[in-house]
Amino acid sequence: MAAGQFLDLEGGPNSVEFVQEKKFGEMGECSAVCGGLLAGASDDEIQRLRRYGRAVGVLYQVVNDVTKEKMNPEERDEKKKKKGKSYVGVYGVDKAIEVAEDLRATAKRELDGFEKYGERVVPLYSFVDYAADRALIGTVMTKLDIPSICSIASTCKTFKTCASQILSFLPNFHLLDISPPIDLLRPLLPPNPYLRSLKVDCTRLDDSAIDYLLRPSLHELCLHNCADFSGKLLSEVGGRCKDLRSLYLSTVAEKRGRSIHVSDLEELLSGCTELETLILMFDISTFLRHNFARVWGLVSAKLTSLEIGYIFSVMVTELLSPTVGPNQPPNHIRPSILPSIQKLCLSVDYITDTMVSAISKSLNSLTHLDLRDAPIVEPTVTFDLTNSGLQQINPHGKLKHLSLVRSQEFFATYFKRVNDLGVLLMADRCSSMESICLGGFSRVTDTGFKTILHSCSSLYKLRVSHGTQLTDLVFHDISATSLSLTHVSLRWCNLLTNHAVIRLASNMHLSVLDLRDCRNLGDEALGAMSTLSKLKTLLLDGSDISDVGLSYLKHGELQELDLSNLPNLSDAGVLLLAKNRVPIVELRMRQCPLIGDTAVVALASMQVDGDNWRGSMLRLLDLYNCGGITQIAFRWLKKPHFPRLRWLGVTGSTNRDMVDALARSRPFLHVAYHGEELGTDQWDNSDDLYMHDYEEVDELEQWLLEGENDSDDEEMEEDENNAELVG
Repeated sequence: MAAGQFLDLEGGPNSVEFVQEKKFGEMGECSAVCGGLLAGASDDEIQRLRRYGRAVGVLYQVVNDVTKEKMNPEERDEKKKKKGKSYVGVYGVDKAIEVAEDLRATAKRELDGFEKYGERVVPLYSFVDYAADRALIGTVMTKLDIPSICSIASTCKTFKTCASQILSFLPNFHLLDISPPIDLLRPLLPPNPYLRSLKVDCTRLDDSAIDYLLRPSLHELCLHNCADFSGKLLSEVGGRCKDLRSLYLSTVAEKRGRSIHVSDLEELLSGCTELETLILMFDISTFLRHNFARVWGLVSAKLTSLEIGYIFSVMVTELLSPTVGPNQPPNHIRPSILPSIQKLCLSVDYITDTMVSAISKSLNSLTHLDLRDAPIVEPTVTFDLTNSGLQQINPHGKLKHLSLVRSQEFFATYFKRVNDLGVLLMADRCSSMESICLGGFSRVTDTGFKTILHSCSSLYKLRVSHGTQLTDLVFHDISATSLSLTHVSLRWCNLLTNHAVIRLASNMHLSVLDLRDCRNLGDEALGAMSTLSKLKTLLLDGSDISDVGLSYLKHGELQELDLSNLPNLSDAGVLLLAKNRVPIVELRMRQCPLIGDTAVVALASMQVDGDNWRGSMLRLLDLYNCGGITQIAFRWLKKPHFPRLRWLGVTGSTNRDMVDALARSRPFLHVAYHGEELGTDQWDNSDDLYMHDYEEVDELEQWLLEGENDSDDEEMEEDENNAELVG
């Protein structure tokens, strides 16, 4: 084996057969012969075992090389390709597969001399097939996501062994549906030089997981819910992940006792010199302002996309303004920061004319601008957006996406200094816009909104929130335009009626329709939506929909449905959804007083796609403060019902014991009982909030928990019995 390794590293004209037999064949030969000697095999049997072991040893490695090549054909290290001796590297995959089949036949032929031992020789035959068939099993596994690989691994030892090997060279590791603790994550992340993309929910992790998460080979790193990490995470990313192209970090150091220093950010930006996308979804306003601009001067020149969870607008202005640098002569102008930025998404304290002007003047390549604020007091004119600021947007005409939103999270305030004139002036440079989102423009009337629709011929996404003067007239002649809208959100537009939706339904390509808190929309609007065969997301929270309206929802692609705060929605409406086999993945029905146990039973028993799935499509179910939920519903929320459910909202005050027992019995189910929103990150304010990836994910509990007992189910039954006795 040592000789084979030496010849392999030395390179030269040595034959691949010789190197492989020395490195791997003789190791298998040794194992087989030692077993034969201990069992008292004859000389002829020893020779057969010698040839058998040599063939199996080489076979095992050839199949390994084939599987790795199929998995990462372009990622293989070029030096190893030139230096290393393998059948795949020398002859290619097809020839290597032929060699593997020949080695399988050779190994089995040598076992023909052991027929007298009967079934005792079967394990030797089985090992040959296992060694050869791993290529097929591995190829199939490499097409699956991580949860599916884990599910398959739980079925037998062969699959478990193969899964362990697959995890050592998978290029992508994405596990966002659950938040695994470190002891469960550790075996899923073995050393892997081929790992390029890592996405993990870090709710149960802290700094001790850094060694497992950060790899030098990574090009993409996405870590959600890092509240228990400190600023060390940022500095370690900069020190260990030099080749990162894309980085997403959310809620870092938000738990009490954790902190981030500007030096951590400095090490991150100076270390990751290849970054193209940087998303920091946490509050960075605490950094000292006099150091902030200097640190951002270290950012990669290749950075094209930047998103920040929260920052002061004055920090943005100072960062982008070409002022004199510290300790520099007056005639020295600081070079432009973020020269290549094309996408900028910021959540700030106030959207101001000054900040908008700095962005427009400094970022000449900008195609995507997303600004959001949430004032805690009424802004003064100095700290507000006016018609003048709106006119400065898109001076180069390159913007494709624009989002300006004033949130009402802390204080009921609007962009009161912007009216139709500002929108008209902005629209002159927005003819190439594809996506526009305007929130909180209370003084803009139908005139301003119609100007946008008629000026932007390429528009396919339109979002308006708190459009207090938006009426049906905006959409009266929309069919006469060339627009082909696919995403429409009209939240808190209380003057809209069914007629607006009927006009909107002329856009047959609509896939996302958000009409939350439009209180004058009723069943007639749903009747118009029934013609939209491509509709995937329909949000009707706070409208005037009843059970009759739900009867219009038939087969189609609808996957996300929000029916919260509908006083006239009852179990009968949910039964209609189940009867019509609507393939819903996310269903929200919070604050519906007439929804009860019958709805839960119907959803658990729901058949989708023939008889293939019963209630298993749902990944999110929100029943918070539904009036008719009792212990009967909780029985149907236990396993094996709803096997794909990842988010559940219930009322905890009246059923706390049962809620706790349910959470213990399904540890990877996010059970919320305080009324919090489900399925979204608190920092996720992106325009694509309603665009989800509905990949099928198999159940993980069996493999991860390895035979978890049913004690928690018994606790639930005991709680149910106690509730019945009290009743």
